[in-house]
Amino acid sequence: MKLLVLRFSSIGDIVLTTPVVRALKTQLDEAEVHYATKKQYAPLLAENPYVDKVHVLEDSLVALLKELDKEGFDAIIDLHHNLRTLLIKTALRKPSFSFDKINFRKWLFVNFKWDRLPNLHIVDRYMACVAAFGIKKDSLGLDYFIPDKDQVENDWLPPSHQQGFVAVVIGAKFATKQLPFNRLIELCDRINNPIILLGGPEDTELGNQIEHFFARSHQSRPYEEVLVKKLGKGTRIFNACGKFNLNQSASLIQQSEVVFSHDTGLMHIAAAFRKKIFSIWGNTTPRFGMYPYKTQFVIFENNKLQCRPCSKIGYGKCPKGHFKCMNELVFDFYLPAGPTEDKP
Repeated sequence: MKLLVLRFSSIGDIVLTTPVVRALKTQLDEAEVHYATKKQYAPLLAENPYVDKVHVLEDSLVALLKELDKEGFDAIIDLHHNLRTLLIKTALRKPSFSFDKINFRKWLFVNFKWDRLPNLHIVDRYMACVAAFGIKKDSLGLDYFIPDKDQVENDWLPPSHQQGFVAVVIGAKFATKQLPFNRLIELCDRINNPIILLGGPEDTELGNQIEHFFARSHQSRPYEEVLVKKLGKGTRIFNACGKFNLNQSASLIQQSEVVFSHDTGLMHIAAAFRKKIFSIWGNTTPRFGMYPYKTQFVIFENNKLQCRPCSKIGYGKCPKGHFKCMNELVFDFYLPAGPTEDKP
């Protein structure tokens, strides 16, 4: 049976489809699983042993349709369910099974705070899409496969981080899903361990500011004994934002002790590696079903606000102007102190 899975974006959403891909490949006899996605997300699937072929959407949907039509698929599994995937399903004229996005229920929650959402993770809703094939959800969680060339070696890191570190994902697609600078400083100070900041090139400057805030120089040497030995200040920052590609960032996630992250693709990659995750939520909510899957996690969210959630996605700035969902968020956690002395 030749199957086509459709999911065009984005990083986290594609990682969240991996249990479906694995189940199709391992539970159906002689299944050949193809996956169509945007070109920039194809590397997420390149090393996945459960995907036989990746088809990429570049500039032309027509070109992709011609390529897909030649394959002679037996069925289409639509895990995106938008206008583009509707056009593909219509053009290929094959049996299709579509993911329920429950957009109306989300709209009710956002606009009227009527919570009619199912108590299901999005992975479970993805799996419901393929129930007709008779496959069942396994207990293996999410998948992420890093090519050997992108495995980050320990000696690529500063000496202060080679004995262990905490990963902090500082970026987010929307500003209202991201802690402001002063709260990130507070978070890093509270973590009180060597920290690697993760994010894309667009997060480099913010990472630089955080790194600079905690930087130690020759001028600070006289205060080291007070900072480290008496006050127990162990925060050391290495800003990796923009310095590593996605797979290399995933490798750093894999090597980390714990992960702090906004609702991002790297959070779901951390879940694939079964890391303990401290998951930070602003204007959106884990009730939408996108919380860490099959791993230990702690949710940080402000449930005392009547205005939250104000969107199912996010905004460039707080619609109310106060941004209390992040500004008044309580960081209630404890981590044992890690290495506090730099190696010579």
